[in-house]
Amino acid sequence: MKTAIEPYRRLFRLPGVPSLVALGLVTRIPATATGLTIWLHAADTLEVSALQAGVVSAASTVGIAVGSPLLGRVVDRRGVRPVVAVTTLAQVVFWLAAPSLPYEALVAAAFVGGLLMLPVFGLIRQCVAAMVPKEQHRTGFALDSMCVELSYMIGPAVGAAAVSLLSSTVAMRAVGVGFALAGLGLYLLDPPSRSAEELAEGPQRKVPTRHWMNVRVLTIFGVTAALTFVLTATDLAIVATLQRSGDTAWIGLVIGLWCFASLVGGFVYGVLPRGFSPLVMIGGLCALTIPVGFVGGGWWWLIPALIPGGLLCAPSLSTTVDYVNKSVPAAARGESMGMHGTFLTIGVSLAGPVAGLIIDAWGPNWAFTGAGLIGLVLVLVAVPFWRMPVKAAEPVKVPA
Repeated sequence: MKTAIEPYRRLFRLPGVPSLVALGLVTRIPATATGLTIWLHAADTLEVSALQAGVVSAASTVGIAVGSPLLGRVVDRRGVRPVVAVTTLAQVVFWLAAPSLPYEALVAAAFVGGLLMLPVFGLIRQCVAAMVPKEQHRTGFALDSMCVELSYMIGPAVGAAAVSLLSSTVAMRAVGVGFALAGLGLYLLDPPSRSAEELAEGPQRKVPTRHWMNVRVLTIFGVTAALTFVLTATDLAIVATLQRSGDTAWIGLVIGLWCFASLVGGFVYGVLPRGFSPLVMIGGLCALTIPVGFVGGGWWWLIPALIPGGLLCAPSLSTTVDYVNKSVPAAARGESMGMHGTFLTIGVSLAGPVAGLIIDAWGPNWAFTGAGLIGLVLVLVAVPFWRMPVKAAEPVKVPA
């Protein structure tokens, strides 16, 4: 057991890493609660249709997708604190004012709020890359993926509970307070976005996107979207399947055990002597999702069917982050991590309507199979592009 956890022991002995990991987990909780909280507010308090509530969530999602790489670029040029200060203020203003807005104004404000979302996901990954030595990056990103999994287990559940037990107004203002505390923590910690070795190389100019955006990086972004598409569609299929069978009381348990399998997989992947290709990991997850649609007999059969694919969730995410980090100059790391977040968001956004269409037309079980097949096809399409040779770009330095 001591040997198994030794890579994580070495990781936590690094200066500043324990604080960054803990802060990364806590600061992502309000971020993961945003989508469900704002949807419930629109549907329940404003009493609009489910479609209209979805438009509010979509406006926020589009804003996040657009703003993520732009904020990452500012981090590359100005550092962590200016971005954290501005985006924290924007989130506090939005979440405190949003409960008082009429529907049309809420849609517009949600887009702006998404555009200036506190970039906790990409920023934490950027800082992990800077604070952890290269030979420990895979373990560091695996741990970060496990923290993301935990935050998604906590955030939406807390948001939904706050809406049902208190009110959507209280829940939204609590999210605003959460962002205020998250931003304050990040501002005070001020984690480095470049390593000591990178800083020793001297200042770097802004790296044009074309300098690092090659066919393989684009391929990774594409399969990253496929990954979150399959995971989100699976989540929706679980809910729809158990609702149709009358087992709604077991939704939390089934999703919780699926997420726990992801944590186990992430932990194991972080201690392996070598990693695997992102396409192999994501393709395996998609292939293991396909047969879940053929499982019948109730929620007790759904759990073991989901576990094999669940074991690959966190490892698959960490492999995409690791590859992007290795392929991009340090001066563009923030922008690239932001772009990675954009494609994560794209996958999530596409999953809702596609899974809904499959569920309405053929039933919830087919959503598992359909999502897995679509994801697997996307990975297979990506294989030729992944194999294309690319020329490594040299870092762009300020001339002496």
